[in-house]
Amino acid sequence: MEKLRECLTCGVVAIDHQMKIVSFNQGAEELFQIKTSQALHHSVEVLPLPVREVIAQALTQRNPQNRSISTVVGNRDQAIEVSTALLEGEQTGSFGVVAVFHDLTPARNLEQHLRHLDCLASIGTLSASMAHEIKNALVAVKTFLEMLTKQNKDAELADIVSREIRRIDSIVSQMLRFAGPAKPTFSTLHLHALVEHCLRLIEHQLADKTIRLKQSLTASPDLIKGDSYQLEQALLNLFFNAIEAMGPNGELSVATELVTDDSPSATARHAQLRLRITDNGAGIAPENIARLFEPFFTTKQKGSGLGLSITRRIIQEHSGTIHVESELNHGTTFTILLHCASK
Repeated sequence: MEKLRECLTCGVVAIDHQMKIVSFNQGAEELFQIKTSQALHHSVEVLPLPVREVIAQALTQRNPQNRSISTVVGNRDQAIEVSTALLEGEQTGSFGVVAVFHDLTPARNLEQHLRHLDCLASIGTLSASMAHEIKNALVAVKTFLEMLTKQNKDAELADIVSREIRRIDSIVSQMLRFAGPAKPTFSTLHLHALVEHCLRLIEHQLADKTIRLKQSLTASPDLIKGDSYQLEQALLNLFFNAIEAMGPNGELSVATELVTDDSPSATARHAQLRLRITDNGAGIAPENIARLFEPFFTTKQKGSGLGLSITRRIIQEHSGTIHVESELNHGTTFTILLHCASK
């Protein structure tokens, strides 16, 4: 029995009816920082007060105890789970107690650490979400500033404004650590108008790489319920990825159509808008497809790995779905399904 008690990782202490310690294993030594020689055959007074109180209560009430206690051992606080059982002594009517102790301190510290990390992650999520949206808005500002500079080369403040925008862009890029868009504010909007607005913002990038734009916006009607700013952010993420994936003289295709929701979960057949964004760029390796929407996963040298993660979350917030198909050296297609809205 003594060998078995020494093998236990928890602390085990046995006390007789005279409140003397008759068994004290190695786990108890480590937990209470008391040597066996200092505890064995000594009074329970050598144990911390909260432990003595549990033992005394078990003997007084003749009931097993199972509770968590807090005490100080050495110079640190400890959380301990105590379970007791009564032992009938050799003398008639005498009882002893066996107490088993589990140190909960590491688990409590880990829980506290995780809560702290969760708090930091929430702060990072808010900061990164704002940063990502600002970064996308800067793309349009930079594009039109370059166009205005070309048209009016003598503009006095053009160089200063351009330099400051680059500085803001750099600061925002450094903020991108975590991501999560704010809750959308829904209104009825035309999907085609939103798509055309986004395409207008990337005109300059398309022209720089001589990328052909092919449009087939045939869905009618094209009304949806959504947050125009968040959907713009989602579409721009996809357009920027497509442009980066293509070399000079590539082709970007954007198409819409009406489809019927035939999914098993649908309670009735509802019309949906399908938006396809296709490029004929480098494509995505098969082993990366499954991880494509994971936060921080990126194959780009300077990528944050947040764009597609944010895009998927925005689409999901709009009760939609996003799917990707890709083949190396043959391009990529992102397909988005959104519910139609009535007028």
